[in-house]
Amino acid sequence: MSVLVFGTTGQVATELRALAPEAIYLGRADADLCDPRACAAAILAHRPAAVINAAAYTAVDKAESEDALATAINGTAPGAMAKAAATLGVPIVHLSTDYVFAGTGTAPWRPDDRVAPQNTYGRSKLAGEIAVRAAGGTHVILRTSWVFSAHGNNFVKTMLRLSETRDALSIVEDQIGGPTPARAIAAACLNIATQLREAPEKSGTYHFAGAPNTSWKAFAEAIFAQAGRQVAVTGIPSSAYPTPATRPLNSRMDCGSLAEAFGIARPDWAQGLRDVLRDCRAAP
Repeated sequence: MSVLVFGTTGQVATELRALAPEAIYLGRADADLCDPRACAAAILAHRPAAVINAAAYTAVDKAESEDALATAINGTAPGAMAKAAATLGVPIVHLSTDYVFAGTGTAPWRPDDRVAPQNTYGRSKLAGEIAVRAAGGTHVILRTSWVFSAHGNNFVKTMLRLSETRDALSIVEDQIGGPTPARAIAAACLNIATQLREAPEKSGTYHFAGAPNTSWKAFAEAIFAQAGRQVAVTGIPSSAYPTPATRPLNSRMDCGSLAEAFGIARPDWAQGLRDVLRDCRAAP
């Protein structure tokens, strides 16, 4: 099956390239997400069997001052992709985020729960979801959270970098979610795209996040324990670490419908962390 992937250097795109090197990968030079018509034209030109959108504006805090740019990349471009995919009658898998929710309470968010993004990034991603659905084609919107890998910028790599010069850190402990290995997301996207070809009725919105749910503090402690770093971790509330963009306290996600429809279970983030740390040690 020929797959067209938007994205080349992000965490999920990098893992997709490792899992499916035969796919076609489009970077900014090939299809700038600031130009929706170029994105649509690329799909129509390549005529793939499936499309995966692994490209996005992900600078959560910077988005607060770049609303138009974030919305163009995360909102308008995915809509253009989805319309082109619908024209060809091929499925599109589009990645989204738990940031479309209010981030309150303690219950895991279900795909059909009311959305209420609390920051610009979340609103831009919600705009993309709406546009993909409105295109009317075969699609899956896959919401995920707390993505980590051996590539790019993420919490695991930040903790490893800080542990090189610090023996004590204060980490937020009142934000709860499921750390998700980018490699597992990439594998899920390929699996979903394949199944959608045969079963377009599975179109819809699903959640995919690592298990079990944990806090940033506990995740940091697991990183240091597995990496053999001696770092004392003190838990602090989110209010003690203010950021330009509001972060959700509750990023728990109910992933049951994905398991039921596609047979894809929540990944074990501890095992994913072991794999990532191994890859980090092997990196030149």
